[in-house]
Amino acid sequence: MARPDKAAAVAELKEEFQSSQGAVLTEYRGLSVAQVSQLRRNLGQNARFRIVKNTLTKIAATEAGLDERVIDLFEGPTAIAFVRGDVVETAKGLRDFSKANAPLVIKGGVIDDRAMTPEQINQLADLESREVLLSKLAGALKAKQGQAARLFQALPTKTVRLAQALHDKRSDEA
Repeated sequence: MARPDKAAAVAELKEEFQSSQGAVLTEYRGLSVAQVSQLRRNLGQNARFRIVKNTLTKIAATEAGLDERVIDLFEGPTAIAFVRGDVVETAKGLRDFSKANAPLVIKGGVIDDRAMTPEQINQLADLESREVLLSKLAGALKAKQGQAARLFQALPTKTVRLAQALHDKRSDEA
């Protein structure tokens, strides 16, 4: 029979998997406590970085319905960044930290119930943040509205010019 503290840990991890937008698995072997604390500060409010026990996490991941490819990544010292906000921002934070601190290795993860390889997470980190993409979309929509307004304004203007030209031509003939 499972101990109550382990059952509570599994339930908490299962809830984390289900309520977060994604989870990025990392290997932290060789990082000092100070470096892990710095990583947690760098990730800020967007993610919760937790060092986990593989056996309990495998059980929680299975109960949460995660892809088998993700569950197979629970080998060796594992830490998970549970993403609460912008997935791209968290991926950038982890990638940048792993560049500066070689012991941190991104193993893979799951984002929106899709298994992700380390390469896919790095590609995600290359994207611009959600706010920047939304700003670009808003700018493009505003530009299209401006083009439509100029087009609609051009039709009456051309009609008036055509009528004036016709009037001038008739007055010259008379």
